[in-house]
Amino acid sequence: MSLNLASYIDHTILKQTTTHAEVDKLCVEASMENFAAVCVPPKYVPDVKKLLDGSRVKVSTVVGFPLGFNTLEVKVKEIENALDMGVDEVDMVINLCSLKSGEWKYLEEEMAACLAPVYAQGKVMKVIVESGMLTDSELVQCCELYGNFEIDFLKTSTGYADNGATVHAVTLMRANLPRRIGIKASGGIRTFAFAKELINAGATRLGCSASMQIMKESRAV
Repeated sequence: MSLNLASYIDHTILKQTTTHAEVDKLCVEASMENFAAVCVPPKYVPDVKKLLDGSRVKVSTVVGFPLGFNTLEVKVKEIENALDMGVDEVDMVINLCSLKSGEWKYLEEEMAACLAPVYAQGKVMKVIVESGMLTDSELVQCCELYGNFEIDFLKTSTGYADNGATVHAVTLMRANLPRRIGIKASGGIRTFAFAKELINAGATRLGCSASMQIMKESRAV
């Protein structure tokens, strides 16, 4: 494969029972492969910052995860707390209750408030829309709304819904987002073949817990 696959991958562990030992292993693997980032529960951000000190691997955490219905004030506080701990990238779930209720003005206000502290510190914002729960029309509306903000990535999924990343969703997102906004595909990416399909469709980041297996498969091609 001509592209640098590792540079696309956010090596991820977000299960409720994540342990220190698992996070240590994640960081060792990420450093070894030189992945773009690791994505860990907020609790582990300070530890991971120390473990990856001197590495080019970025530290990411989640906000409003995985359901997205935290109040705006709580999400902003979560973001500020993550930034205080030194996080490089924030993966935030939008308020899907508001989306399904047609409250697009609220979603606009939510994005403005949540982006402000991230933007002020020059950090990276990834916005999770949970594409597997959306109609094509809703996903296009998300692209139009969030495309008006200086976000870095629109992200397909948390990995906790029934449906994760799909080539269809990534293709639709790429067709309806400004080129300056990247696309992070996540949820159910377990093989090199699928990872490559998503990249070919327009994904510029991949959220994976099966990163090491995917890298192993890529080297066998």
